[in-house]
Amino acid sequence: MTEQSYIIRLTEAVARHPQVRLAAPASLELRPGEHVAIVGPNGAGKSLLVDMLTGKYPLLSGSVEYDFRPSVRPAVYENVRYIAFRDTYGSADANYYYQQRWNAHDQDGSPLVRELLGSYEDSEDVQRLFALFHLDMLLDKPVILLSSGELRKFQLAKALLGAPRVLIMDNPFIGLDAPTRALLADLLGQLARLGTLQIVLVLSVERDIPPFITHVVPVGGRRVGEKVPADVYRQRPPEGTEGLPDGLEARILSLPYTHTNFDSDEVVRLNRVSIRYGERTILQDLDWTVRRGERWALSGENGAGKSTLLSLVCADNPQSYACDIRLFGRRRGSGESIWDIKRHIGYVSPEMHRAYQKNLPALDIVASGLHDSIGLYRRPRTEELETCVWWMETFGIGALRERSFLSLSSGEQRLCLLARAFVKDPELLILDEPLHGLDTRNRLLVRRVIEAFCHRRDKTLVMVTHYEEELPPCIDHRLHLLRQR
Repeated sequence: MTEQSYIIRLTEAVARHPQVRLAAPASLELRPGEHVAIVGPNGAGKSLLVDMLTGKYPLLSGSVEYDFRPSVRPAVYENVRYIAFRDTYGSADANYYYQQRWNAHDQDGSPLVRELLGSYEDSEDVQRLFALFHLDMLLDKPVILLSSGELRKFQLAKALLGAPRVLIMDNPFIGLDAPTRALLADLLGQLARLGTLQIVLVLSVERDIPPFITHVVPVGGRRVGEKVPADVYRQRPPEGTEGLPDGLEARILSLPYTHTNFDSDEVVRLNRVSIRYGERTILQDLDWTVRRGERWALSGENGAGKSTLLSLVCADNPQSYACDIRLFGRRRGSGESIWDIKRHIGYVSPEMHRAYQKNLPALDIVASGLHDSIGLYRRPRTEELETCVWWMETFGIGALRERSFLSLSSGEQRLCLLARAFVKDPELLILDEPLHGLDTRNRLLVRRVIEAFCHRRDKTLVMVTHYEEELPPCIDHRLHLLRQR
């Protein structure tokens, strides 16, 4: 038997379809014992490279070859697991819609975590995996109810239970609280040392490269760079942040105020609010008041109820009408419509990104924020479209305005949804993990935009992130939620 020199070998590969084609032929070898990080900025072509490695698209020229020894299973799908971490529910995702997570009557048909995990051997390794991710607490939970972080744990556990030869993960650490990120990096390091699993990470931020990575493949401008040893790559100068626009703060501070401000000093008031799903309590007797002009950081471990709390504020959760909640000085259910509430709020979240599967031009996606719709059902006026273009240019995506939303990278999509949140000059800005999947430059850009916007008169912010350094300096209040055991 010949010595195994590669597991996956891509040679001068060019995708047949122009829309998924890199700017130059791609060559890359994944060799036994190598654990690779594919790194690059948003829109660089990282996902297109992975698609070629996994044989997703036919090639116009070049080749992709596989040698999965010692696995005796020949098929690619049996040996390669790719977790895109784009907040999909797998087989449960086909009929998913925004707000479904909060609507109990639409959860009956959702499979349980236990059902989607399938059959597996109850070994010591499996028990350790379950303990790491607290999966015992999730087994009988409908998958539709999983938080963003819980969903990532479930997806990774499901992939590992299938004993793949190659595990490819796209930004696996986003959405996870700090203890779980550390535990995940340690677990992946243990798996890497076993020698039976090759790990490939696709990363937008170089700080996320864990110690067990042996080689790095830089991707930029839709071109695949040369694979280099990780220790050599780490000696390179740090990522540049060139090109951040000058005068950004002044540009935002000079914006006219397009809405008549509300009169109440209280923006949000919750009085002894409790939320339960079946036997599980998410929030218990929560009191919380947000006043005009305050900037709040909302924190808590995965599953603590952060997104549930925000769904109450945004009127996306039907249980909000059974709770003592006041928004902009008016008690919920006192005659206002959901649209009366939403017109004051700019909002972005993992749930929104997951549900936004509209194949519309990016400009239309941004414009849908004018009327809080998923999709564009009312044609904006010329001056409204000019405002949309202004915010796209502010977020550095003006050139993408005619591109199809679904053809954009995940990071570019997130920037579109951020522009959508700002486009109506909201009094209350609710940002649930807004920097998900963004590269270093775009993280700095978005943080500056948030900071400048919140220095405008009477603007109120609630922001969720698991990374303390992502919070803008203007944060002056904090709420930390504890997970109900």
